[in-house]
Amino acid sequence: MTSKLLVHPHAPDKDGFIHHITPTSAGWFHVGFSVLKLAPQKVVSRPTEGDEVCLVILSGRVRISAGDVDFGLLGERESVFDGLPWSVYVPAKSNWTVEAETAAEVAVCSSPAEGKLPARVIPPSEVGEEVRGKGTNTRHVRNILPDTAVAESLLVVEVVTPGGNWSSYPPHKHDVNDPPRETYLEETYYHRLKRGSGFALQRVYTDDRSLDETMAIGDGDVVLVPRGYHPVGAPHGFDLFYLNVMAGPVREWRFTMSPDHAFLTW
Repeated sequence: MTSKLLVHPHAPDKDGFIHHITPTSAGWFHVGFSVLKLAPQKVVSRPTEGDEVCLVILSGRVRISAGDVDFGLLGERESVFDGLPWSVYVPAKSNWTVEAETAAEVAVCSSPAEGKLPARVIPPSEVGEEVRGKGTNTRHVRNILPDTAVAESLLVVEVVTPGGNWSSYPPHKHDVNDPPRETYLEETYYHRLKRGSGFALQRVYTDDRSLDETMAIGDGDVVLVPRGYHPVGAPHGFDLFYLNVMAGPVREWRFTMSPDHAFLTW
């Protein structure tokens, strides 16, 4: 049986989209997520309407403009495993254009906003890096739009998990809006495997098991996390990257640990 939480990429459409997930298609209210796979010289433009957008250059070099501002050529990674990203924040009630200089992949992360902030570049020098966990729970976090950065609702982060390690672990959840204890945040995971083959595993489950799904993830898959715990396992030999997008009514990342795993170090 096919999981409604697991979304596979499709061939690029006429504009280059291989994923186009909206709040309506996901069955929730806040997070939108798309991925563009662009050939050189391909140009794509979109209005932001009632959403703020974070364009994350996953690979390649692209020229990005937002509103009336041309930010020029950005991007330097050959793949998502090659260092820190360049990104561009675009406010609501604006528009953006991406023109590929090389073959490129760009993530389009969105959530509702009012358009209070200016467009800006988020260079690699502003992306906070941290190592989280220890032992086989070690992973490398790249904070693009954490809750300490300026945005109206979006939270965006990259994580690289070495093969053989666990990530988003110990299991935690953020599906109850009770700040500061816990905040309600919808979340997408865009997965990439360094070898481009093989698989990783992700489980999404609640305490009462009314939701309990374990998915084999392929390169390029998206997992939707509407609620519950959502740990990820990367098999030995297959380093795993994922791009997380979160949003909800309160722009804070506050989570609750699984009681069964509370003795473990985050």
